[in-house]
Amino acid sequence: MERQADVVVIGGGITGTAILSELARYNLRCVLVEKEPDIAAGTTKANSAILHAGFDAPTGSFKAKMNVKGNALYHELEKELNLDIKWTGSFVAAFEDDEVETLKELKMRGEANGVPGLEIWDGVKVREKEPNLSKDIKAALWAPTAGICWPFGAAQAFAENAVINGAEVLRDCEVTGIIVKDGRVEAVETSEGTIKAKYVVNAAGVYADKISAMAGDNSFTIKPRKGEYVLFDKTAQKSMVSGIVFPVPTKTSKGILVCATTHGNVFIGPNAQELDDKEDLSVTSAGMNEIFAGARKLCPEIPGGAAITEFAGLRAASSTGDFVLGKSKVEGLLQAAGIQSPGLTSAPAIAQYIAEIIVGETGAEKRGDYKKGRPEEPVFRELDDEAKAALIKKDSRYGRIICRCETITEGEIVDAINRPCGARTVDGVKRRTRAGMGRCQGGFCGPRVIEILSRELGISVPEVRKDGVKSYMYYEKEGAAE
Repeated sequence: MERQADVVVIGGGITGTAILSELARYNLRCVLVEKEPDIAAGTTKANSAILHAGFDAPTGSFKAKMNVKGNALYHELEKELNLDIKWTGSFVAAFEDDEVETLKELKMRGEANGVPGLEIWDGVKVREKEPNLSKDIKAALWAPTAGICWPFGAAQAFAENAVINGAEVLRDCEVTGIIVKDGRVEAVETSEGTIKAKYVVNAAGVYADKISAMAGDNSFTIKPRKGEYVLFDKTAQKSMVSGIVFPVPTKTSKGILVCATTHGNVFIGPNAQELDDKEDLSVTSAGMNEIFAGARKLCPEIPGGAAITEFAGLRAASSTGDFVLGKSKVEGLLQAAGIQSPGLTSAPAIAQYIAEIIVGETGAEKRGDYKKGRPEEPVFRELDDEAKAALIKKDSRYGRIICRCETITEGEIVDAINRPCGARTVDGVKRRTRAGMGRCQGGFCGPRVIEILSRELGISVPEVRKDGVKSYMYYEKEGAAE
């Protein structure tokens, strides 16, 4: 199979999908390739889900510039793409006098970065907003423009918007090489064939250094930094927090925080572990102990019995200490690499930055038939009784509850599978609908989701995967083919 494109975007995380969506505004043939069965299968699915205000990154760095601009762009895109965002604001909590001085430095840096509304509150005022926080907190930096979001939902929105505007997303499609001739990229070789292209955008997360090296650019390396998390059910929020609470940051991390989610859960984490293994997503007892100890300093009464799952994510920390953005020494290769925190917040700004380079060089014009937004996405549990009845009358599958914990219907699961760039795995359904994200973690709905995937995709049950390329859960019975 051989394809022709103007731009190939490598990597289907929040950065790659945002870039694809931005490029889809122009008369460009764009293809995104992702080695996993679904988009957002790496760092995007396992991070703190925070839209940072922008006070932490050094002034003048790509991180600072893209963070502040990206935060503003999410305020604009929220309604257009129907993004799941809550603008909760955030605190950085200080316990000692020297930490209070650090808050002042962060406030000054944030103001230099262009972050509006920063204030330092005393401990009493902080606890008026978050009453479950430690009484030992002396002061906190308040950033009103920070928020929480659903990261997979944002990547899904970008991908859907791009696809309805003519872009193509190829999943289960691993990059195996990049063809360069006379110092310029000519094509991308993949497990599904060759894609000829004038431009290649490297948004490959922890593998971005490997992709760059395929084209002959070894100017940076990526060292994974693992962070472990603990997620609590919705009963925990009443004794924890409704927003975002950080400790004073260190040189390598924003620290172990306590944070709400847009769905009503709360999580604690992450820690920070430097790794060489780009696939190590293990959680450890030592890591859990570290996270609980750090979180209890901020919020003493953490209900351990309300924990429902633990997970880990890898941040793509670059050797440069900053995002690696823009033109490579190899013509036609554009880097969007080293996108660790605040990468989620920065994604729309990074997308504009990369698109401006390509549009500037090609002269591509904006599409006259560009479609804003994405297809409507019914969320049954959020509808009133009248709207629920109307939806069931239109499609009876919305009257069948598949996931009891989260009240997810068969209709929503079918929609998630058949949408642009729809779900292909059990976890793909979970991230799009929340089926399997409740207290029982899929114990009840899992087999039913598998059955629906099998039916809708026209594949056998043993062909249904949980998440990754080889994550098959069932096997044919012995002798079944005879």
